[in-house]
Amino acid sequence: MNCHSVQRGAVVGWSLTDPARYLTAPFAVPDAAPPSIATRRLLTECLDLITQPVIYNVEDSDPVALARLRAADDALRNQREDRHRADALHRLIAQLVEDYAA
Repeated sequence: MNCHSVQRGAVVGWSLTDPARYLTAPFAVPDAAPPSIATRRLLTECLDLITQPVIYNVEDSDPVALARLRAADDALRNQREDRHRADALHRLIAQLVEDYAA
């Protein structure tokens, strides 16, 4: 379910009730099956890693931030269930690992 944010009578944004459900490779149709608990948890971690202030710490090679990035990369690579969603997330995180933690 999508929700619209309205301010002073104008739509100013929207949000997804269950964003993990919509994780896909580019141009793929989302899986009808619900996301696994692990996928939901990893989506939260990945969003934290790519937004401020943590992304600045990653870019500055902060050891704690890079350890979190590597841990997310490892967890996504080794997740057995919900592979297509894990793969979609892993593409993003693997690029960050290559750029900042290799």
